[in-house]
This record gives sequence, C-alpha cells and structure tokens, in this order.
Amino acid sequence: MDHRDVIAAADRIAPYARRTPLLRSEVDGRPLVMKLEHLQRTGSFKFRGALNALLGGDRPDSVVTASGGNHGLAVATAARVLGIPATVYVPRTAPPAKVRRIEAAGAKLIQLGESYGEASAAALADAEESHALYLPAYDHPLVIAGQGTCAAEVVAEAPDVDTMVVAVGGGGLAAGTALGGQRPVVAVEPENCQAMHNAFAAGHPVDSAVDSVAASALGATRAGELTYGVLRAAGATSVLVSDTELLAARDRLWDEFRLAVEPAAAVPFAAWLAGRVPGELACVIVCGANTDWTPS
Repeated sequence: MDHRDVIAAADRIAPYARRTPLLRSEVDGRPLVMKLEHLQRTGSFKFRGALNALLGGDRPDSVVTASGGNHGLAVATAARVLGIPATVYVPRTAPPAKVRRIEAAGAKLIQLGESYGEASAAALADAEESHALYLPAYDHPLVIAGQGTCAAEVVAEAPDVDTMVVAVGGGGLAAGTALGGQRPVVAVEPENCQAMHNAFAAGHPVDSAVDSVAASALGATRAGELTYGVLRAAGATSVLVSDTELLAARDRLWDEFRLAVEPAAAVPFAAWLAGRVPGELACVIVCGANTDWTPS
C-alpha cells in the first residue's frame, strides 16, 4: 500500500463523499488547523473507507460488518447508496444514538455481546454462513486507503501543515493518514483504551483492555496487523490522554468553536492542548460527531 492507493480511492469515492472543510485558527497563542471531518456523511470519517471498500472490488451481493457504532453506520449508509443489503453487529454497549442511526440507514442491526470483539466474531460467522462480504472496521487495505483521502485533502489545501494528529482505535484512520498525508503522524488514544500504544510497546498487536468514555469509537481490543505495520513503517508517534483531558478538550471545541463532537473526536485536540504534539503547524482531524451529549 502507498499514496497511490489513496489517490485512487479519492477518485472512486468523490461522487458520494463530502470534501470536508478546514478551519485555521489560533488557540493558546499557537496556530492550528482542524479538519472538520465530523461533517462527513454519517457524521464521521468512516464513510470514506466503507465506500471505497464496496467500490474497490467486485460488487458484493450483501455485506456484513461489526462495529462500535461509526463504522456500522458508514457501512449501512454506503451499502444503501449502492443498493447492497447490509447487516451490522454491534455490542450491547453501543451508544443508543449510533444504534438509532444504523437502523435508520436501513441495515439489519444485531446487538450482541459486551465488546466489539464479541460482535466481530458473530459477524464473521454470519458472513461465512451467508457468503456475504465481511468488511472489517479498520484492518483492510481498501478501508485504510479510503480513510487516507481525508489527510490527502488536508495537504492539498494546507501544504504548510507539518504534523497530522489523529485519534486511534484499531488504526484505520491513523494508517490512512500516514499514507494520504505524507507527514509525521501523532496517533492519540485514551489512557485506558490503548490498543495501538500497547502494540508499539510490544512490537506487535496484543489484546488490550478497554475502559474509556471514548470506547464506543476507540474501543478496539487489538490493533490491526496491517494498520500497525503501516504506522510503524511511517515512524508514527504514540501519545496517550486521560478521559479528563479529552472531555475538557471536547467542551473547549464547543465553547470556542461551537463544534459539537463525540469524545473520541476530541482526543487529538486534547494531546495538542497538552503540548504532546511536535511541529510548528499541526492539523487535528476532528473525526466524528455521532453522540447525544451536553457539555460537562
């Protein structure tokens, strides 16, 4: 996989996906660029990868996936756009707002298990039995390339950006950002939801505990083999933030910019606010807004 895969994905998804805006600002006396990807169709970057995966090969008769919420909504919506039946498995802990939106997108929704891992195992079994396409949430080359189109848009419009800051669950957006942005990547996770950080520490993906207010979006229990490999090859930096820091960053996005986002989307901004991001001009990818919330 390389940058050419991202360019091909950009051409493929252009008729369907939004080119989301950039916001240049100054926070605490420092310049910052924010990519407002929460304005993407389905309310997150996930639509890019799901769409590219469904368009990038032979058109499947049906698709099955598992998700903490955002990927499932993206697959459901992309499948509806392309006229493909979709089944989405989510854990019983999935936020009601995401469950409601998946059902509204027309997918068959199945709530099962207490974790993404349990839902994923059930979805894989379903796909094998029904001969449907199983579409992983992050560890798939077409998904990664699709997510990379977000970063490619950033550098096309703001070539002076020298660092990309992105939230990490399984690593699809971060890996795509490394390929599409061709800039140093800071991969940020909650302290108690750190599958990619643990993979970097161990030298390979390992099973990890999940316990964070951002777990519905960043709750992968294991980083992807492919996404980890891309990020390691790119020399990405792994950074952690606390739940207190990410919630404060979420509230600040609302207070200063009126950006209403889910906790996961504030994770990279929290790292930047805390001074854990190098470079002169960083781009924070504000990745999703599928939640019901009020500022704390």
